[in-house]
Amino acid sequence: MTKPTRPTETGHTRSMMQTDYVVIGAGAAGMAIADVLLTHTDATVTMVDRRHAPGGHWIDAYPYVRLHQPSAFYGVDSTPLGQNAIDVTGLNAGLYERANADDIRSYYGQVMQHRFLASGRVRYFPNCDYLIDQRVRSRVTGETCNVRAARKVIDTTYLEGDIPATSPPPFEVADGLRCVPAGAIARLDERPEEFVVVGGGKTALDACVWLLEQGVAPEAIRWVKPRESWWINRKYVQPATLLPDLYLGHALQLEATAQATSIRDLFARLEAKRFMLRVDTEVEPSMYRGALISESELDLVRTIKNVVRLGHVRRIDPHTITLDHGQIPTSSRSLHIHCATRALPRPELRPMFEPGRITVQPFMRGLACFQFAMVGVAEALLDTDDDKNRVLPPINYWDSTRDSLTSQLAGMSHARARAEYPALTEWANSSRLNPMGSLGSYRDHPTVVEARALIQRYGAAANSNLSRLVAM
Repeated sequence: MTKPTRPTETGHTRSMMQTDYVVIGAGAAGMAIADVLLTHTDATVTMVDRRHAPGGHWIDAYPYVRLHQPSAFYGVDSTPLGQNAIDVTGLNAGLYERANADDIRSYYGQVMQHRFLASGRVRYFPNCDYLIDQRVRSRVTGETCNVRAARKVIDTTYLEGDIPATSPPPFEVADGLRCVPAGAIARLDERPEEFVVVGGGKTALDACVWLLEQGVAPEAIRWVKPRESWWINRKYVQPATLLPDLYLGHALQLEATAQATSIRDLFARLEAKRFMLRVDTEVEPSMYRGALISESELDLVRTIKNVVRLGHVRRIDPHTITLDHGQIPTSSRSLHIHCATRALPRPELRPMFEPGRITVQPFMRGLACFQFAMVGVAEALLDTDDDKNRVLPPINYWDSTRDSLTSQLAGMSHARARAEYPALTEWANSSRLNPMGSLGSYRDHPTVVEARALIQRYGAAANSNLSRLVAM
């Protein structure tokens, strides 16, 4: 990679570096926003990131992680990720490829090198912090320089959460016990007697899948789950030749929503259609974070029978794990794998667009990179902050089954508001990050015809009933 611009003097510099936008963070959000600003404006952009390379949390991710969605829907709008190929082996066979951590890190490095820096309009400050007095400070040397944003500072870190790879476990661990983050199991030098996986989300599921794929017997895995989660069937989130299934999944959601008598009944209906999945059909899930799973992965993790459901882990001692609702035995011969983080960040929501500032927050459920890119498009194409806030009002991250419905309801309302701005609609329909963007190519596909009939039949009733379900 081209040598990045860096601070050159200790303390305050004598001159002020001018730029149109300062983007704090070079992860998925910062990269997606900077990309569309380059496409839709003539602005200059300065990117400041505390990590040594672009890619955000992917720089620290566990080595066996993959996107839970197809690569086709991830990254920056201008540059495809992956080969748009269908996997023919493994647990994702028959579905479109999912990039791994190395793929994504390489992808963002290439985007920075050949798209951003090559444009001559982007400065990049890795290993640096952006300070509130408009200074950029190197984490390596302590040197600083002044950077003034003529238009706005774009903060992508407001809702940045913890990840197990870089955060200590959210419970106490007695001295001498083996407790490691998920990535460490790929570098073991001594086989433990038992693997104790702590967590109920995607990281924990990935750790269980990886262990089983390596040949670890299900009986050697103990899965400590604070909560059971709902998962979206990855079959219904596919691009290109499998795109009709995505449209059918949307139609099945509307049908179930129109007919549901309660939130619990809604998820039961979606499970009956195989749109929603859960690992243990005897346990009612309370968690929903929008993660995807294949039915092959589901079948594999169901072989783990030693599942502990006593709430969150509070402390691990030499012979005992203490949880919210009881204790279980452990030993120094067990390897405890912490895949748990403190809850998703939920600070007070603030307007996304303010004078001199953009505070990046979600405004619809799912499709993270599409959302991030739309923030940049709204900044570039709409005239006033009032207009931008009208079409992109922020919402909290979703965590529970009820959250999934409130975020869906908000997203539908926001979509109607965005439809009044043709420039946004035109961009959304052409963006590669929008799963529905190429649906027109499949308008006569039998699955699309079936889905269209369901949408026409249940769409209005679903919209009406969704409000009632949220209010219950």
